[in-house]
Amino acid sequence: MTIVSDILLTTLNAKHIHCAFGLRYLVANLGDLRGRSHIAEFNINQRSLEIAEAILSYQPKIIGMGVYIWNAVQTLNLLEDLKRLRPELIVILGGPEVSHEMDQQRIVQLADYVITGEADLAFAELCRKLLAGDRPSQKIISAPLPDFSQLVLPYDLYTEEDLAHRVIYVEASRGCPFECEFCLSSLDVPVRAVPIGAFLSAMQSLLDRGARQFKFVDRTFNLNARFASAILEFFLDRYEPGLFVHFEMIPDRLPVSLRELIGRFPAGALQFEVGIQTFNEDVAARISRRQDNSKAEENLSWLRTETGVHIHVDLIVGLPGEDLESFGAGFDRLVRLRPQEIQVGILKRLRGTPIKRHDTEWRMVYSPQPPYEILQNGNLDFFNMQRMRRFARYWDLVANSGNFVETAAMILADGSPFQNFLAFSDWLYAQAARTHEIARARLAGYLFCYLTEQRKILPLAVKSALERDAKRARSQKLLLELPKRQGRHLAGLVGST
Repeated sequence: MTIVSDILLTTLNAKHIHCAFGLRYLVANLGDLRGRSHIAEFNINQRSLEIAEAILSYQPKIIGMGVYIWNAVQTLNLLEDLKRLRPELIVILGGPEVSHEMDQQRIVQLADYVITGEADLAFAELCRKLLAGDRPSQKIISAPLPDFSQLVLPYDLYTEEDLAHRVIYVEASRGCPFECEFCLSSLDVPVRAVPIGAFLSAMQSLLDRGARQFKFVDRTFNLNARFASAILEFFLDRYEPGLFVHFEMIPDRLPVSLRELIGRFPAGALQFEVGIQTFNEDVAARISRRQDNSKAEENLSWLRTETGVHIHVDLIVGLPGEDLESFGAGFDRLVRLRPQEIQVGILKRLRGTPIKRHDTEWRMVYSPQPPYEILQNGNLDFFNMQRMRRFARYWDLVANSGNFVETAAMILADGSPFQNFLAFSDWLYAQAARTHEIARARLAGYLFCYLTEQRKILPLAVKSALERDAKRARSQKLLLELPKRQGRHLAGLVGST
């Protein structure tokens, strides 16, 4: 039976497994209107007209839509369809993508209202007026910054299906004290924390309902050591196999009090996302990034050698003033610290971020389409930027995937890991002519050919490494698809014992 709701909250997630955390906050804070609302989530791979049909089946009077960098294009298409079909619908937009540079966006022109900033309370106030027949004349509404003491926490809105099959997002704080010019969080000041008692009570409720994986969206989890310690102690006291907690941490801030707690967690229970972004101190200063690189290295080394934390570290390609040599030196420096994942990200010019002030001096050229990635700059021309896009993609497939641990080490050995993997990336693209839809068996075949033909490693040694990687990845057997150009002697070797 179709649910009829006066207020429909909706967004297009990147994948079904993701939950729309922001929408749940909006519903939780609707007050007396909560019973007249409903959340309907979709994903960016669904057809616009099918989404429109599902939305209209709720017969809503008001639609609230969350707009982000990953769904901006698809949401625009959906809004165009909705407005053609039901022009009388009141559409309210919110989210970071429509909170800045509004005059340049067609999606803003189509909407009835746009709430910029944190809309937890402002959305409810606007809906209350609209349902009472009072339509504000002001289209762009700047939401006052709410304090957490004013907000109802949204965690009861996670369904049993969410808890069983989807990523559960939580937050203990909002805001960031830093001013990194590429990041929207640099605009979110001051840092505000959830009242710790209410937050831990909500986490206990999620645990009681069966939640075992928690992804904190806080930008600076370890900013306040006492606050972070209270949360770590909570999860440590309740640890049982299957518990997994993800935090984003400041790399150069890890006092003894936090180290002691972190070291007590079993392997695999914690994951830290660490934003190094660049080791080049001149570049860091240029983009207003404050970071003690020596302390960050010390902390990463300690985490890798003394704890079971899974470490995910971010580096950015395309920052103003950083050339290929400088990025490569930073990449090599990071590889030596042995984090489990190095995420090579391409610089994006997000709406509202001050990174745009470098456009003229450093000849920064960005794509006008989401996700607004850098196309070239004064240090990296378009062709080298394309090489780095391929490098990032292949690094994910080979190194970050965990499917080729020993084989990847063979590529990186002897000399600069960056230069070694860049050579492999260039070779692989010349062979495969693609960066996506490369099956694992096919990729294993390319790795075999590269290491034996280009690096001159003995075939039996490569085959043994691939077999151990396959076993580590829990494959039943070594699946290795060689390019057709290879001779029978290689195919026979792969099939031998």
